[in-house]
Amino acid sequence: MKDDFETSITALEYRLLTELIYEFCGIRFEESSRYMVTRRLLPRLRELNLQNFTDYFRYLKYNPRARAELDELVERVTTNETYFFREDYQLRAFTDEILPELAAQHVDDKRIRIWSAGCSSGEEAYTIAILCSESPFLRGFHVEIFGNDISKKVLSMARAARYPQSAFRATDKRYMDRYFRKVDELKYELTDEIKQMVTFGHLNLLDSLGLSLVGQNDVIFCRNVMIYFDEPVRKTVLKNLYRRLRPRGYLLLGHSESLLNMTTEFEVIALKNDLVYRRPGT
Repeated sequence: MKDDFETSITALEYRLLTELIYEFCGIRFEESSRYMVTRRLLPRLRELNLQNFTDYFRYLKYNPRARAELDELVERVTTNETYFFREDYQLRAFTDEILPELAAQHVDDKRIRIWSAGCSSGEEAYTIAILCSESPFLRGFHVEIFGNDISKKVLSMARAARYPQSAFRATDKRYMDRYFRKVDELKYELTDEIKQMVTFGHLNLLDSLGLSLVGQNDVIFCRNVMIYFDEPVRKTVLKNLYRRLRPRGYLLLGHSESLLNMTTEFEVIALKNDLVYRRPGT
C-alpha cells in the first residue's frame, strides 16, 4: 500500500468513511480533516493487512468484528484534551449556588447524582468529586458521580487516575497537596477517597437505550462536547440528556456552547457566576 497522501484515500472512500463515523457517533469530519484522518488510520490498515480504504470500509460494514473496529476507529481519529478545574467561573456557580439548592431538595434522602457526559480521561468527573467532598452543604450526603465517554482508551486512563503535570494547569496547590500524590517524575495519582466517588462507563451519547442505564441525575455536565456535532445530532443528544435529568435538574455546557435555536425544553437560569440551563418542574 502506498504511503503518499494523494493516493492513500480517494474522495469517495473518505466520504463513505466519514459518513460511517457520523452515523455511529455523530461526529462530522469535513474535507479539512482528510489529511489527519488518513494519517491516523493508515497504520490500522497495515495492522489488518488491508490494501486500501475501500477494503477498510467493507471491513467496517460486514466483518464480524465491525462493531469493535468502529470503537477502534473512533479512538484513532478523535482528540481528547481536558484538565482539572476547567472553567472555574462555572465551577463557582456549581459549588456556591447549585449545590446548596440541591442539598435543600434532597434534605430527606441525602442522595445526589451527577453525570459527566463526555468525560474524556476523567479530570472533570474527579474535579466534581473534589468539590462535592469539600462542600459544607453536602455533609452526610451520598454523592454518586458517573462519567461516560465513547473512547475506551481515555476511560482506562480515567480509571487509573494518574495524570501528568499538564492536567493541573488550573489546579490550586492546596488541592494538589490534599488529593494527589506524586508517583514518579511525570505522574500524579488521585487519592482513593476521591476515586471511589466516581464510576465510568463506555457509552455513546446517541444511544438512547444504553443511556437509560445512567438513571436520573440532578446535574449533567456536558461541556465542550456539542462543538463536535452538527445541529441534528446536537438536538438528538439534548433530548437524551433531557430524559436523564430530574425536574429542576441542571445542565452545564461549555462556555462556547448554547441551546439557542436548539431546544425550548430547558429554562435559562442566570446565576451570579454563569448562565446555566435547567429542566423545568417542581
